[in-house]
Amino acid sequence: MGALEGKVGIIYGIANHRSIAWAIAQAADAAGAQLVLTCIERMERDVRRLAAQLSRPPLVVLCDVQDDAQIAAVYEDVRKHHERLDFVVHAIAFANREDLAGRFIDTPREGFRQSLEVSAYSLTAVTRAALPLMTAGGSVVTLTYLGSERAMPHYNVMGVAKAALEASVRYLAADLGPSRIRVNAVSAGPVQTLSARGIAGFSGMLDAMNERAALKRNIEASEVAQAAVFLLSDGASGITGQTLYVDAGFNIMGIEQSVAG
Repeated sequence: MGALEGKVGIIYGIANHRSIAWAIAQAADAAGAQLVLTCIERMERDVRRLAAQLSRPPLVVLCDVQDDAQIAAVYEDVRKHHERLDFVVHAIAFANREDLAGRFIDTPREGFRQSLEVSAYSLTAVTRAALPLMTAGGSVVTLTYLGSERAMPHYNVMGVAKAALEASVRYLAADLGPSRIRVNAVSAGPVQTLSARGIAGFSGMLDAMNERAALKRNIEASEVAQAAVFLLSDGASGITGQTLYVDAGFNIMGIEQSVAG
């Protein structure tokens, strides 16, 4: 019996077969979950093609998380097919490419607003709209990155957005705990995804992981997915408001041994 057997969940953020969200969908499907997948219109054909590969045919719904009406429509569609929701996976982030390439101080007001709205506020928006269906409690998981805590080259406004996202996790966990809804984040190391390609010097980030992470290697999307499935499962029933690092131990490292002597 899988860790998510009999559970119904919705996953936001699948773009293509390299998406961490897609890896989570595959892992959740293998763990027994019945899924609902959302995507934006230009990704619909690819997401429907991927959805056909899952063992249980998922509902696929279009959603722009900047539009509250579309978010509400998603859950109306879910209600037609399922009596409840047990989990929500939020794997959505956006920043203009030019806002990542230069200096953070040069971030324009509109670029800042859009990045924070899409990457951080959307977690609150999709979770709030899901509450009427999460009557038996459940779990919410989002994705973050160490750039929320440390200034990373070419991460800029996205790092600020991820910091807001992680703070949102803690406040949502406090709000929703009495309703037996847990809210957590997975902080993933660099993974080759479509969005990662928009970060200048990304290959250098991968090289740094190989050199400096405790495990001396990069991670795979499947490892992030398995951590997410754990947080979604009853095995994590006592965990909320936390950020779980899946980065081969990169976040714990200080001065390199070769430097320390």
